[in-house]
Amino acid sequence: VQLQASGGGLVQAGGSLRLSCAASGLTFSRYDMGWFRQAPGKEREWEAGVNWRGDRTYYADSVKGRFTISRDNAKNTLYLQMNSLKPEDTAVYYCAARDSGQSGSYNNPRDYIYWGQGTQVTVSS
Repeated sequence: VQLQASGGGLVQAGGSLRLSCAASGLTFSRYDMGWFRQAPGKEREWEAGVNWRGDRTYYADSVKGRFTISRDNAKNTLYLQMNSLKPEDTAVYYCAARDSGQSGSYNNPRDYIYWGQGTQVTVSS
């Protein structure tokens, strides 16, 4: 199983980025997906989640209204559209997969089975 995150980079505050996470080696449509991020010296934090069908999305308060999570099961790809970026959004962003049978909220990293390698997002002020 491989989750390959991409799309990170350096952007000015107020700008936008779109992250992608290409999945292989698993039946993508059987997994709920999430995006997490980890800033230097901080714990990994959940930011957004989407159910296996893509019709239910969930967000942390810190990104609600600015970030949009989506997925294309035909392309085995997860996305995170990030708008109105702030310097505090600077972090390594990780995509992760959890079994669609997993109950409970999407924000517990221990519920996720597979993780991508991360992509760096840096927002300058």
